[in-house]
Amino acid sequence: LVFFKRVMSKTKFWQMIGRGTRLSPNLFGPDKHKQFFYVFDYCQNLEFFSQNPETIDGSTGESLAKRLFNLRLELIAELDKGSGEAAIVREEAEPDLRHATAELLRNEIAAMNVENFVVRPRRELVERFAEPKAWEKLSQTDFLDLSKDVAGLPTQLEPEDEEAKRFDVLMLNIQLAVLRADRQYSKLQKAVISIASLLEDKSSIPMVQQQMELILAIQTDEWWEHVTPQMLENARKRLRLLVKLIGKTERKPIYTDFEDVIGEEKEVGFAQFTAADEFEEFRRKARQFLREHEDHIAIHKLRMNEPLTAGDLAELERILAESGTGSAQAIHRAKTESDGLGLFVRSLVGMDRAAAKAAFAEFITDGSLASNQIEFVDMIIDHLTERGIVPVEALYTSPYTDVSPKGPDGLFKTREVDRIADVLDEVRSRAVA
Repeated sequence: LVFFKRVMSKTKFWQMIGRGTRLSPNLFGPDKHKQFFYVFDYCQNLEFFSQNPETIDGSTGESLAKRLFNLRLELIAELDKGSGEAAIVREEAEPDLRHATAELLRNEIAAMNVENFVVRPRRELVERFAEPKAWEKLSQTDFLDLSKDVAGLPTQLEPEDEEAKRFDVLMLNIQLAVLRADRQYSKLQKAVISIASLLEDKSSIPMVQQQMELILAIQTDEWWEHVTPQMLENARKRLRLLVKLIGKTERKPIYTDFEDVIGEEKEVGFAQFTAADEFEEFRRKARQFLREHEDHIAIHKLRMNEPLTAGDLAELERILAESGTGSAQAIHRAKTESDGLGLFVRSLVGMDRAAAKAAFAEFITDGSLASNQIEFVDMIIDHLTERGIVPVEALYTSPYTDVSPKGPDGLFKTREVDRIADVLDEVRSRAVA
């Protein structure tokens, strides 16, 4: 693993380290597994994070849909200001832009299924902002609620082309730059002109030819001299579906030519690695021990999806401790991080496939299911067999969204989606006494 740039996010740092810790059985031959990995750090990330800085708060990247939602919120906020330097660029058409942008967001919210278990906790907000009246005047609290609690929720709108959405992001950013007189304006302008230039090369395509007047105009100084957010919005709507026609090979690569001076090498002690290694070793030993004792009543119950008792959990803790599999600290950490020892053990031994299928028997025996519905349910069963637990939220991520971009909502009726969630919750609860 090589670090060749500064990493200021603790989350991202550990995600990168995690790539090195991935197991690789038989890497060096039969029964010669990967036992360690090297980290080459040229930017003192190890020294930095070895101090365990509390100020570094990493975050996972926002989805493209959430970024678009929040950028449109920002655009509405800027248009609502109506004063200061930004007022210079506003024309009479700007209220139309504000209304159209608000309507885009309102339609997205209106397409959210309030019975969806991800949306349901935000039902009050979703129902309120699905109404046109709520968008007539937004307070600061409204903006915060929409950005924090509504943006990114699953919607039942048809999925759009990724390239078109990325173009939307670019155009929204330049609209904001115009309103804010932002220094990023010039950089964003060049990006838009570059796309127009590449589209010009596609003039033989009829749908591109239809927009050629605009494509050529965007490449002139005159078009940009008095550009307004509304002009940019019109261009966005007319060109967004054409961007996908630009082949990736036609996009100019960026070349760099510079030299770095590498300092003297030294080994860096990192206490967190030791703790992580010890716990990973505990997991490995625990997995092996538990699979060798699958006939134990508590382990058998977990695999067969039978409810555990407090006595079963106590017995699991006892046999793990007495077997020398792990220290009391390791067992305590396993209980804490997995929300209970039962869930930790289940994650190591998985579920018996027959038990997983039995949990979803009502779906499997339903002869009316389509092939993609069957594939979706089978995938859940596969993951239960392998991992023992499937969080409900995972159904809205890959690989489930590879079968249905909207997750279960795109394949099943609301009551069926709720039933799937109930089954998964029931499976989980049986591993918790």
